[in-house]
Amino acid sequence: MREVLMRLSIVVVVITVVKIKRIEGVRAVLVFGDSLVDSGNNNYLPTTARADSPPYGIDYYPTHLPTGRFSNGYNLPDLISQHIGAEPTLPYLSPLLNGRNLLVGANFASAGIGILNDTGIQFVGILRMFQQFVLFEKYQQRLSAEVGEAQAKSIVNGALVLMTLGGNDFVNNYFLTPFSARSRQFTVPQYCRYLISEYRKILMRLYELGARRVLVTGTGPLGCVPAQLATRSRNGECVPELQQAAQIFNPLLVQMTRDINSQVGSDVFVAVNAFQMNMNFITDPQRFGFVTSKIACCGQGRFNGVGLCTIFSNLCPNRDTYAFWDPYHPSQRALGFIVRDIFSGTSDIMTPMNLSTIMAIDSNIY
Repeated sequence: MREVLMRLSIVVVVITVVKIKRIEGVRAVLVFGDSLVDSGNNNYLPTTARADSPPYGIDYYPTHLPTGRFSNGYNLPDLISQHIGAEPTLPYLSPLLNGRNLLVGANFASAGIGILNDTGIQFVGILRMFQQFVLFEKYQQRLSAEVGEAQAKSIVNGALVLMTLGGNDFVNNYFLTPFSARSRQFTVPQYCRYLISEYRKILMRLYELGARRVLVTGTGPLGCVPAQLATRSRNGECVPELQQAAQIFNPLLVQMTRDINSQVGSDVFVAVNAFQMNMNFITDPQRFGFVTSKIACCGQGRFNGVGLCTIFSNLCPNRDTYAFWDPYHPSQRALGFIVRDIFSGTSDIMTPMNLSTIMAIDSNIY
């Protein structure tokens, strides 16, 4: 009996060590940005920008319950983590983010925020970028307490970082009202240049805080989302003003990331052409197995693009056949195509390299 207990103890110790080593051996993932990547931080904040009620999460496995993700299931960072064999990052504000879970990384994103601090003011208590960075510094302190300062620095330097910003600066700021404060202050090209100058400060701060591999997503095709089709489009055509704004902003973003990389002497920042990735299935939804890229699965009004996705909304029976889940956010299946492009896309959509190349290079470094 004593021998059996000793063997069981050894097995438990071995399993524990293997689990810890597996967590330590897999690259950490750190996430910053807005609702496209928020995994539930806003659940803990005094804000209306939240996805914590049904039917959000209807396809989330295994619970099929809302998680705070603006998705019918998984979101972009979840799918990237799955592809690299990492566990999904917990929201930084989650009480579960402690102990060894800190080694997996953390998600600091908050729905409604933008590059600018005045973006999303209607959502009140959200985590603007400077606040996300304050929490990132606290995360590093907690990580150091868990594994030591040197190991914590190594984890942060070796982490894959996802930064998704910009869309709200247009739809929830500049174009929010016909004569918004920002639209009276700037023309669209001037505003795009201003956003890029502010975004550069954010990325440089992220670099100062230790990030060394950062995917920076440009804005999607803002004029083609169901919310804009519902309010600004006559016959379902993409709204020209918003499309043009995105097409001015995104090339400036690519150039800015190149400039920073040249300044720091390394390919730290990788520009992700989310505009083209989305346009692929928006312009030819049938080729991707979608029945529509104009009508949201969950919503009401024209194109299901009016208001919020709630328990009272129209809800499609098969989310896999809709490119958009709600008035603003792609469905889980659509995100799968975006992640595929992030891993294997050519240099016109992943600049200067795709994520598969990054993983191959970094496997020799970290």
